[in-house]
Amino acid sequence: MSRAISKHNTARRLTLASAVTTALVLLTAVPAAAHVEVESDKAQALAENVEISFDAESESATEGITELRIVLPEGISSTDVTYGDGPEGWKFTANDDGYTVKGPAVKAGENALYSVVVKQLPDAKELAFKTLQTYSDGHTDRWIELDDSGDNPAPVLTLKAAAPGAKPVSPSPSEPESPSASPTATPTSAAEETTASPSPQAAETEKDDDGGISAGAWTGIIAAIVVVAAGAVFLVRRRSSSQQQ
Repeated sequence: MSRAISKHNTARRLTLASAVTTALVLLTAVPAAAHVEVESDKAQALAENVEISFDAESESATEGITELRIVLPEGISSTDVTYGDGPEGWKFTANDDGYTVKGPAVKAGENALYSVVVKQLPDAKELAFKTLQTYSDGHTDRWIELDDSGDNPAPVLTLKAAAPGAKPVSPSPSEPESPSASPTATPTSAAEETTASPSPQAAETEKDDDGGISAGAWTGIIAAIVVVAAGAVFLVRRRSSSQQQ
């Protein structure tokens, strides 16, 4: 009887160990549920007027993609990027470090396909376009990892070597020239603008550096000290009056 029970327990342990091993293999073998693909017919270093297409895969069966925020790789300025095509109603907005395309949610479960045109690709071997993919419920997938083996890899465009004689073109101006601007006017530097008009975050930081106590707070503290002092004087006078009586 005991020998039969021992064989039964051994068989159960082997079955459990096999199931655990199989589960671990499946978990490590399955890739990420979704990601962003990038491709171009002119994927060559220093190529000009290059159309780049993106395919943002959906990983939600109930929510549609509403926004894609892209951080451009080094060598590409947002001023050198123009919108090509995309989902109906979507708009393109340039940012300091890249651009955003967004609009009405695409149908739940469907990919968001769009394209941009780059004035000139940099002289590089590959370009990573870090992407933040947002859904209609506010959830955001961060495809920003530069390691291919990561769970959230950034879309990477591999470039061929530059064509013989290809050279970098002059960069586009960061801001269009104002027609009413005087030819002799001296533009304000970024440092001067920051000093003259700090951002709300910078102003909050300066407040913290000063100890976080405003002029109004100091006024309240002084008023409280005056009230306490007046009360102390009143009590001393009252005590002295009582002793004299």
